[in-house]
Amino acid sequence: MYEERTYRNLVKTDDLVKFEVVVKETDLLVRAESDLSKETRESVLKYRHQIETYIGTNPGFQRSLVPLTDDPYAPEIVRQMIQTSQWAGVGPMATVAGAMADWVSKDLLQLSKEVIVENGGDIYLASAKERTIGIYAGDSPVSLKLGIVISPDETPLGVCTSSGTVGPSLSFGKADAVCILSKSAALADAAATAVGNVVKGKQDISRGLGRATEIEGVLGTLIIVEEKMGVWGKIRLTRL
Repeated sequence: MYEERTYRNLVKTDDLVKFEVVVKETDLLVRAESDLSKETRESVLKYRHQIETYIGTNPGFQRSLVPLTDDPYAPEIVRQMIQTSQWAGVGPMATVAGAMADWVSKDLLQLSKEVIVENGGDIYLASAKERTIGIYAGDSPVSLKLGIVISPDETPLGVCTSSGTVGPSLSFGKADAVCILSKSAALADAAATAVGNVVKGKQDISRGLGRATEIEGVLGTLIIVEEKMGVWGKIRLTRL
């Protein structure tokens, strides 16, 4: 069933060219200095092929809900997924959206000084100006009313959101939104899943923030459950 991606309008980038690239489950909204649709599609196909080929010979990589050991012969994107999922204590596929945003962005940054890649709510951005990323938290009363301000010197940066109440991603928790900031979007993706898994209700917000502090590489965390929220680390909020 198609779900309208309301959050796709939450980063204001009128100064950049905006385009979408969809390949199977990978659904990217990209902003760059010029239309790089062709190059983005080629990048997506390259990394999807690497991941799909690896899964073909290592099916447990796709199914595992716990970290796997490193494979020195795996493609770099797969090794990143394995490593960041180890740090967060989740299965490697919990990092796939963030990892794809990471690697596609790295390719596009060779062609554009500014790049913002959003993949299912997981964002990797390299920006020369201050950006505000709105937070979509489903039916929470604070949804679409708060944004995270990202200054240029903080980028490149991964900003990834997991939810137990919104979207198709697997979560064992009930948070409306768990947003994680990290230099790696793959790690931010994995950490958002790990933190989201322990937040079963409003009473678990502090526990979730504590879990985030245990994951190396997490720079900031925002957790929203209904009308309650908790913040830890380097996060600057603003009203939308």
